[in-house]
Amino acid sequence: MEEPTSKRAKTSPTVSLCNNFINGEFVPAQGGGYMDVLSPIDDSVISQVTLSSDQDVAAAVASAEAAFPAWKGQTAKQRAAVMLRLHALIAEHADELADIVVREAGKNKAEALASVAKGNETVEWACSMPQLMQGKALEVSRGIACADHRDPLGVVGCIVPFNFPIMVPMWTVPIALVAGNCVILKPSEKVPMCMARVAALMREAGVPDGVFQMVQGTAEAAAALADHPGVRALTFVGSSPVAELLAKRCRGLNKRVLALGGAKNHLVALPDCDRETAAGDIVASFAGCAGQRCMAASVLLLVGDTGDLLDRVVARAAALRPGTDPGQVGPVIDAAAKARVLKYVDEAVTRDGAEPLVDGRAWADRSPGTWVGPTVLRHQKKGDPALTDEIFGPVLSVLRVDSWEEALEIENASPFGNAASVYTSSGASAEWFTSRFRAGMLGVNIGIPVPREPFSFGGLYGTRSKFGDMDITGDGAMAFFTDRRKVTTKWVLTQDSKDKANFAGQL
Repeated sequence: MEEPTSKRAKTSPTVSLCNNFINGEFVPAQGGGYMDVLSPIDDSVISQVTLSSDQDVAAAVASAEAAFPAWKGQTAKQRAAVMLRLHALIAEHADELADIVVREAGKNKAEALASVAKGNETVEWACSMPQLMQGKALEVSRGIACADHRDPLGVVGCIVPFNFPIMVPMWTVPIALVAGNCVILKPSEKVPMCMARVAALMREAGVPDGVFQMVQGTAEAAAALADHPGVRALTFVGSSPVAELLAKRCRGLNKRVLALGGAKNHLVALPDCDRETAAGDIVASFAGCAGQRCMAASVLLLVGDTGDLLDRVVARAAALRPGTDPGQVGPVIDAAAKARVLKYVDEAVTRDGAEPLVDGRAWADRSPGTWVGPTVLRHQKKGDPALTDEIFGPVLSVLRVDSWEEALEIENASPFGNAASVYTSSGASAEWFTSRFRAGMLGVNIGIPVPREPFSFGGLYGTRSKFGDMDITGDGAMAFFTDRRKVTTKWVLTQDSKDKANFAGQL
């Protein structure tokens, strides 16, 4: 798990504090420590986040356990009505929330607004759960009926990353709440402000005290959520090493867990693709959100003669400008992320012989802030680390291959198994690739193939993109956050029983 990016700091009167949200109140962590929150745009201190320990997690779990019986006792319709009010409040405050996302995560304003809207789409889907949670009933044998229904698990934890401060929490929180659970959220310490504002909106929407809570902090708080016996299930979105670590930790405690890790997503362009459309889509995929999304394209495989497609990609990428206005490319999240991206680009060029068709390293001199520009690398060797490792920045590695089979071999060899797309004008060609890609989320002529509700999000089991159970969002999350219980019933009408209503239909 990640360690704090700066030392514990004394509180400052000039910046806002991001405290825990426990039992309906914003409170500091019991240890009293704080850490500076830096804006990647200009390195300024925009907040200070409290650093929680196992004591704070224990307090949140205790409040959640006390609130759970009453929340579970409400009908799914009653719980969904609260989410409907939250949906309206998020829509009302969308611009305010987007401004927070811009400040703390560095997205451009259009990306930030889109992330708020996409998160609120999941809230909207959660409002439909009373119609989706219905169980089945069937007479399975003469006189014997089976029925099933969904029960909430109890107290659940959700650990979310920095790259989408509101959208990723909404993949899980509203679904878990409408299912009847009490949720403890651990935001990234790098972006604690947006969900703190949402917590206040949840209180305004009528979420009862203890039903939704938030513990701020770093690895210590995340580990405490994983280890606490009162937390019945845990979701995580982040890097593969941490996802694997948390999944093993929870498995050792026989705790339900879904931990989504990293990605290395491949785009395959065939000669018959629409080059102008594909070029725009490819650049939006790898450079949008500064490449800091698990669905971003990072490898482009050109099969045979694709004409001037690469030239179009290069021209579009080179025309991008730094900033946070719509259409601009924002900074990466912090200095460590910037150093990692630059290291991969430097080594690809100087050691591996890749050709920088667009060199974003020039943006690294921009100060203040943690800037790296869109970069397009043309490779000669399929084993280059920039072609195989997750970089998590605005870097596109391009390799030309001779055949469909060679492109598929490269994609299938990736250990991540998250997403892959093909650009083509042929349905048969598209079907050939989508039936053979080794990834959980597939696209045809779309570089960010994110499945939307009711479909669920997640890579393949047995890969570096997913550890644990089921998928996140949609029906996968509804299954994850509930127990499906089955009831088998047999009634026997005895001779002493009087069928006064004549249900047996006897004359």
